[in-house]
Amino acid sequence: MELTAGHVWLMVAAALVLFMTPGLAFFYGGMTRAKAALNMMMMSFISIGMVGVVWVLWGASMSSGEGFLQIVGNPFATFGLEGITAPDGLIKVGYAATFAIITVALISGAIADRAKFGAWTVFVPVWVTLVYCPLAYMVWGGGLFGPEGAIGQALGPAIDFAGGTVVHINAGVAALILVLIIGNRKGFGKDPNHRPHNIPFVMLGAAILWFGWFGFNGGAATTAEQGGLIWVNTLAAPAAAMLGWLITERIRDGHPTSLGAASGVVAGLVAITPACANVSPVGALGLGLVAGAASALAVGLKFRWGFDDSLDVVGVHLVSGVIGTVALGFIALPVEGVGGGLFYGGGLTQLWAQLAAAGIAIAYSAILTTVIALAIHKTMGFRVSQEQEVVGVDLSLHAETAYEFGVGGHGGSFQPLHELITGKQGDEPAPVSEDGKKTDAASGKESVGA
Repeated sequence: MELTAGHVWLMVAAALVLFMTPGLAFFYGGMTRAKAALNMMMMSFISIGMVGVVWVLWGASMSSGEGFLQIVGNPFATFGLEGITAPDGLIKVGYAATFAIITVALISGAIADRAKFGAWTVFVPVWVTLVYCPLAYMVWGGGLFGPEGAIGQALGPAIDFAGGTVVHINAGVAALILVLIIGNRKGFGKDPNHRPHNIPFVMLGAAILWFGWFGFNGGAATTAEQGGLIWVNTLAAPAAAMLGWLITERIRDGHPTSLGAASGVVAGLVAITPACANVSPVGALGLGLVAGAASALAVGLKFRWGFDDSLDVVGVHLVSGVIGTVALGFIALPVEGVGGGLFYGGGLTQLWAQLAAAGIAIAYSAILTTVIALAIHKTMGFRVSQEQEVVGVDLSLHAETAYEFGVGGHGGSFQPLHELITGKQGDEPAPVSEDGKKTDAASGKESVGA
């Protein structure tokens, strides 16, 4: 079969979505402290490596095809992508893989500065297998929420064009669970150094995310009219959300911020994701404005409620994901004059379907993530030692630093580990393993008294 324009567009869209994960690395890396920037970016990059392998072996098979109880596909049906014979089959597999990659990468921002890198590399493939793939199947693969699914038959199919439930609610809930299990950073709410170290990186990351999101939302468009609507809505919602966030900041804090502008854009992108093909451009503006203001208010709750969602994954992705998903029950456009949200005369049918999808996604993600995270935390441990956290996870876990301000040093923004331990200066710090023990640089053996 010849390569068509549709095939080419889907490959381009997949590349755009894959580019979003390095964009997220910049966004998150700039938001964290200088001594944890590389670790934060590595958590996004390792997600590409781990999920890429999982998706080829069994992830794609688990998210489509014949399934078990309308919950998950058979992991062995097309294991290793064997048996995928549709002309555009592998292209669709690649496109779907990029969604799984960025979903798990989104979670990492909630546990910045304090998670073991080894524990994260275990969490990623297990979570994608047990949480992401089943939810993707339930919503997009012909499962519970689809037209032939049990919930879809009872309430009508839930609308989630590009990932409000599967991506953003899912990631936001998982982020909250990990924060509650791993605990807060040392000095959370008191240490003024828990601030973004590089706002230009944050702005760059937000720009890359917005650019890639046109592929994220538009890749599955089937007609020119639908593609045009998606493109305009993906422009309109984040633009309005940025304004909503900045207005909220101006009223609440007295000044708008660059970080607020970048975060507002992401909140609007999150909100429009499930609704991009099913609301009018004016509806997208209203949705973005509400999402931007709501997420700006929500991120402050972590200080009031005492949970350390380091980079506001819960406040942005969970909150705006729920808003975008549920809003479809009110503002979804009718399809050929049939259905639609409450404001278009469609009654409560779509609203009930959206509420059910959001509620089940929250419950499923919360339960399974709790089991996975507790198993890791109780065995290998999910959190670095306090010593490693103080010196910085870049140096203690990766033996690297993001910045080199002096000659022969390890970065000018923090002290090497040996100085914190001995109070002396001048020697090179010993690398620190993930269990907090120093190792001899030459032999790699653990030293006594770490």
